[in-house]
Amino acid sequence: MTASAPLAALGRGLKTFLGDVAEGLFEITHNGLALVGIVVVVSVALLGTRPDLRQQGEQRLAEWLSARQVAALGITPEPTAIERATAANPKDLPREQANVALWISKKYRVAPEPVSALVAEAYEIGGANRVEPTLVLAVMAIESSFNPFAQSPVGAQGLMQVMTHIHTDKYQHFGGQYAAFDPKSNLRVGVKILKEYITRAGSVEAGLKWYVGAANLASDGGYAAKVLGEHARLNQVARGKSVSLNDNTPALRAATVPSEPAAPSSDRTPVKVATL
Repeated sequence: MTASAPLAALGRGLKTFLGDVAEGLFEITHNGLALVGIVVVVSVALLGTRPDLRQQGEQRLAEWLSARQVAALGITPEPTAIERATAANPKDLPREQANVALWISKKYRVAPEPVSALVAEAYEIGGANRVEPTLVLAVMAIESSFNPFAQSPVGAQGLMQVMTHIHTDKYQHFGGQYAAFDPKSNLRVGVKILKEYITRAGSVEAGLKWYVGAANLASDGGYAAKVLGEHARLNQVARGKSVSLNDNTPALRAATVPSEPAAPSSDRTPVKVATL
């Protein structure tokens, strides 16, 4: 036997070993792909018969893609943000409320979705307090033109221009006085105050005089008439009547401070407004 014979035998053995390994890998890969194929087929069949599972899968995929996009944009996600949003689809409201929401949106040039949420809230809270929802919305229209960040020189704040420093206690349930700028919190507090004033004064018109801070004055400068005028228009809209957007409504349209017409909410002073 020559010296090269062992080397040749070793080469043949190594070649055989590598061949066996390659064949084994092929079999494993082939069987693995077949198994993956079977899993895919079974999964597709299962999803076809279980729409709920398909929906969950699609939702998770959408969340994953959204998370990737957010990460790429460098935005820190807040899962509860949508829960805090004051917005609703007008199409989801009862016809009466939808009519009111869309009319207000066009007239006051505000987005229909936030207004829809406020209209729905006004109907719920107004009904619970036995105050007509369209009256509540009329007060918001005249007080702030549906600007939740409106503020008068003397401290009337938010949608319904509540004198926050006088009614601080009423905001404690909502987390403190800064809740005055949360639309729904301001609406709830405003309705509570309005209801109390109407009950105390004995009529809606007299209650509005108290609300504007003119309880101790001979005249409210036409404030109640403006609110009641808008209230009447909103009632017509709710019933499906056609009401012109160009109606000469004396609503206060200032972005942050109510404008002039006599005795608006900006003229309120703490000594005029009775506390509850």
